[in-house]
Amino acid sequence: MDLRHETSDMRHQIVDKRRIKKIAVLGSGVMGSRIACHFANIGVEVLLLDIVPRELTPQEEAKGLTFDSRVVRNRIVNQSLENALKSNPSPVFSKKNAKLITTGNFDDDMGGIASADWVIEVVVERLDIKREVFDKVEIHRTPGTLITSNTSGIPIHLMAEGRSADFKAHFCGTHFFNPPRYLRLLEIIPTADTKPEVVDFLMHYGDKFLGKTTVLCKDTPAFIGNRVGVYSMLALTHLVEQLDLTVEEVDKFTGPAMGHPKSATFRTADVVGLDTLVNVANGLAENAKDDEAGGVFQLPGYIRQMVENKWLGEKSGQGFYKKIKDEQGNSEILALDLKSLEYRKQEKVKAGTLEATKAVEDIRKRMKVYEQGTDKAGMFFRAMHYPLFEYVSRRVPEITDEFFRIDDAMRAGFGWELGPFEVWDALGVRETVEKIKAEEKRVPGHSGEVADWVREMLDAGHDSFYKVENGIRYYYDIGAQSYKPIPGTGDFIILDNIRGQKTVWKNSGVTVTDLGDGILNAEFHTKMNTIGGDVIQGLHKAIELAEKDFRGLVIGNDGANFSAGANIGMIFMMAVEQDYDELNMAVKTFQQTSMRLRYSSIPVVAAPFALTLGGGCEFSMHADFVQLHAETYMGLVEFGVGVIPGGGGSKEFALRASDEFKEGQIEQQVLRERFLTIGQAKVSTSAVEAFELGYLQEGKYAVSMNRNRLLADAKAKAIELAEAGYTQPAPRKDIKVLGKQGLGIVYAGANSMRAGNYISEHDQKISEKLGWVLCGGDLSAPTEVSEEYLLDLEREAFLSLCGERKTLERIQHMLTKGKPLRN
Repeated sequence: MDLRHETSDMRHQIVDKRRIKKIAVLGSGVMGSRIACHFANIGVEVLLLDIVPRELTPQEEAKGLTFDSRVVRNRIVNQSLENALKSNPSPVFSKKNAKLITTGNFDDDMGGIASADWVIEVVVERLDIKREVFDKVEIHRTPGTLITSNTSGIPIHLMAEGRSADFKAHFCGTHFFNPPRYLRLLEIIPTADTKPEVVDFLMHYGDKFLGKTTVLCKDTPAFIGNRVGVYSMLALTHLVEQLDLTVEEVDKFTGPAMGHPKSATFRTADVVGLDTLVNVANGLAENAKDDEAGGVFQLPGYIRQMVENKWLGEKSGQGFYKKIKDEQGNSEILALDLKSLEYRKQEKVKAGTLEATKAVEDIRKRMKVYEQGTDKAGMFFRAMHYPLFEYVSRRVPEITDEFFRIDDAMRAGFGWELGPFEVWDALGVRETVEKIKAEEKRVPGHSGEVADWVREMLDAGHDSFYKVENGIRYYYDIGAQSYKPIPGTGDFIILDNIRGQKTVWKNSGVTVTDLGDGILNAEFHTKMNTIGGDVIQGLHKAIELAEKDFRGLVIGNDGANFSAGANIGMIFMMAVEQDYDELNMAVKTFQQTSMRLRYSSIPVVAAPFALTLGGGCEFSMHADFVQLHAETYMGLVEFGVGVIPGGGGSKEFALRASDEFKEGQIEQQVLRERFLTIGQAKVSTSAVEAFELGYLQEGKYAVSMNRNRLLADAKAKAIELAEAGYTQPAPRKDIKVLGKQGLGIVYAGANSMRAGNYISEHDQKISEKLGWVLCGGDLSAPTEVSEEYLLDLEREAFLSLCGERKTLERIQHMLTKGKPLRN
């Protein structure tokens, strides 16, 4: 069944008309409870069901409860949900989301699925048990309701056998990766009987509403993500012995330098659990018998021994790493010696190739540097990637007809910055083919020969798997032997694809790009997108250009984080040199930039995501609208380095507290909440919590679930504001502050915390400075003041704190250690 381009007006109408108001999740284990939570995150009503316990607990018996008691019958599902909600990181954006989940059991509450729009089965990975559950689903399910399984390995077609025609037409696999809130991969696995419009709907819904990278898979063993991901991990376990590598070396070589997560390989195995890895490997060895590299799935001796010893990773307390306490009671993490299978102190990993990659920010260029390394790291890179390229090329068309889906799965499910075909492109496809053949280090089953279609592509004069033309990314279509646009990406704005042709202005820290339709984008590209003079200059220039020739501005980027805040190194140098005139000017310029964003003649939309700290948070707070990703970790964290927010953040909280004062309300309580948000350097764990903490305002923000859609959504909002007749606002002069009335509360609280030894003397001083700004100074009575008045107070307080020795110590500690010092 070819679903790539099989679309019609009728199918799109069906996709557009289907609504998901309620879902039923059958099975409340680790995955089921967390899938339920993620649907609750987007406002969907959830019915979560599980089995009835087979016996009473001693506590239940002591209370005189019986199997007829509702609390007993729902004990398993309720405990599972409770455990999920207590887990860290949390599966919900806010505890309030959990109220959308209703629990029950299969015996009493299965009838509730009749009102569900989608039923997701997430029970234990046994075909017989799944079939029993589907028998009950057939009895209660309303025809036309979606029914999917979250299996990670059982063939989808086997689960559909014997079911009704309507069941089969609306049934397929939906494989979420764990944890469902955070991992972006959602594999959609149809059968031959699944209606095409059902597949279309799930691909679209998973992308837009659940925030996933939806990957269409064939019904093959382990589908796409685990087939390639587990192969890659197990191939490394064989290379370890060939190349005589240590646990630490493998994790250092396969970490961020390679564009992989910090947990790399063996730390990831410890987190996932070695038993889980072995189960998947055994399943692949059993079910993928025709895989030419099947020998990779035969586990090396040291892993078999670890499993026998029950060294399964974090769940058993030890795996490739083991955490212990030394004689002084300090925690220490030991590494496993793979030869002796004894734990030892970790060894420092050094390699010239790794050092060479540090200076290369562009991941594609970094891959080339890595490949050319002449030391053990470079040898490992080649021995890892050349067989991987051979392997993935041979999985087409077995597991997918379009190779780009393999790249999508590895980026979204395993956190790789580049998928294997993208890395291959970066190294040069034609040049690498011959290197693959010549590679001496081989993992089981590899011959050094890539799939025929790759050679045919090269023979036809096509030298890359991907190319970008006119801002559109194309992939090589094997069947057509030509390039086609990647399906589903038409709604995305990818700055990498348009920057070359659409740049309007740039300096060392900002690129201003024309997004089309009269909207500009200001993109930061400093390290961690920190804010210094170049970024300040770039924002002013972007606003100037937008006011002159465009109708709106978006502030957004494609980096790992929106912004880690101001460049504290610059602040530290000016403070150390006691150049307070220069520091005063720098802070004032920062404040003026925030105000310029607020009071420009065109709408400004901020598009934050991931880390949005300090100045990045302040700029967002001053935008006309904030279109943010669901996973945005926003906060004013300046207290950690001994100062208060100085880019308009303290002023803005005073303004917002004023707007929240309501007649009859205890105004001091509002002030206290805003004070604590800054004073405790609270950082949101989601976009929803950013609103609860006061960083966002009702009616002035919206959430994009899919990170890939963020810039397009922000652009659409900028257009909407412009077309609604945007009018430049006037600076505020009506901000109510409490003066001495509020200061008394702030000072008393800070003094009490200091007396109780909860904060240091310096923390008390910072708290009092913050209170001074939020209260408008020591005014004798509640008074209305202007923004400029509060900005002057904010700047004065900031500068005075920069002159404190403790502040300089904290900044220096953060610069050298990467973390604020609390003392």
